[in-house]
Amino acid sequence: MMRPTVTTTLRPALILLLSPVALVAQTDTSTVKVTFGGFVDTYYAYDFGRPRSLDRAFTTQPARHSEFNANLVQIEAQLEGERVRGRIALQAGTSVQSNYSAEPTIGIVSGPLLARHVQEAVAGVRLAPGIWIDAGIYLSHVGSESWISRDNPTYTRSLIADYSPYYQAGVRLTWSATPRLTAQLNLVNGWQIIADNNGGKSVGLRLDYAPSPRATLSVYNLIGDEQPDSVPARTRVFQGASLRLTPTDRVTFVGTLDTGWQGGVGIAAGSTWYGTALIGRFQPTRTVAIVARVERYHDPDQVIVATGSARGFQVNGASIGVDLAPVKGVLWRFELRGFDSEDAIYPDRSAGGGLAKGNGFVVSSLALTF
Repeated sequence: MMRPTVTTTLRPALILLLSPVALVAQTDTSTVKVTFGGFVDTYYAYDFGRPRSLDRAFTTQPARHSEFNANLVQIEAQLEGERVRGRIALQAGTSVQSNYSAEPTIGIVSGPLLARHVQEAVAGVRLAPGIWIDAGIYLSHVGSESWISRDNPTYTRSLIADYSPYYQAGVRLTWSATPRLTAQLNLVNGWQIIADNNGGKSVGLRLDYAPSPRATLSVYNLIGDEQPDSVPARTRVFQGASLRLTPTDRVTFVGTLDTGWQGGVGIAAGSTWYGTALIGRFQPTRTVAIVARVERYHDPDQVIVATGSARGFQVNGASIGVDLAPVKGVLWRFELRGFDSEDAIYPDRSAGGGLAKGNGFVVSSLALTF
């Protein structure tokens, strides 16, 4: 991502905004650098089921049918120094509205109206060489796909990414143990929430190991009670692993497997779910890439995905896409994606009862990083 240093009339206001961190940095002789940037992701999607509300079901991206819209718009300021670091990023877009719709409202000063516009607000300090502590609202430590479409091999996010946390609020401790191994410990409010809905907290670990420059193995988990205080506690245990391979400079493979368990109430047995995705990306030229994906999500007890159907959310999917990067900072992407479900859960104007087992869509995105 390009991060040009801003030297315009905005500098005084931004320096004032970041002045508490700047004061800390002045106690050290290290150099602190502040950079600014932005990202605009626009799209048009056509859902073959033609949902009447225009809201697409069971994905956060693309969220709307048959209209030109903004998937994600963000502006950011990032501070980097030897002893301090931080990032402020504000956002809007249809994926933001979709992803933050379940954010709880507890009291009168919480909820999605404000929370969805804060992508990250995190401050960090280095405790020792290779050891950092960060606190605030920040992107999640789980999974292999980013919240920001530009950083993913496919334009749309896999089901396992859409149904695991993208963001969290809490504190994290990161240790770069060796150039090949990084470990992270997180204490957060819960499963993708900023406003806490119960009296407990969730804990999560992540390990990233790169045995070679062309292979990275990541493992991660998140454990906690994700039920509101108004109902009995049910511990949720989520774990996953991802392997990224780049056998050549032009070929990339990413394989991910996520599994989860949530305890039952009383003597009832707990419930399990899992999801997996395999993505392959081939870049024949500097400006063109072809990407394909197969995936599966299995949640029959509807722990994560509520469908109201007999067999829950049991879905297979596949996609193929083409990426064009004609100019530095510009990414034009096309993707065709389809799903096949055990139950009729997808809105479809042509189906009896208005629901179908299959769903498909095509989407084009033009994005700019600046």
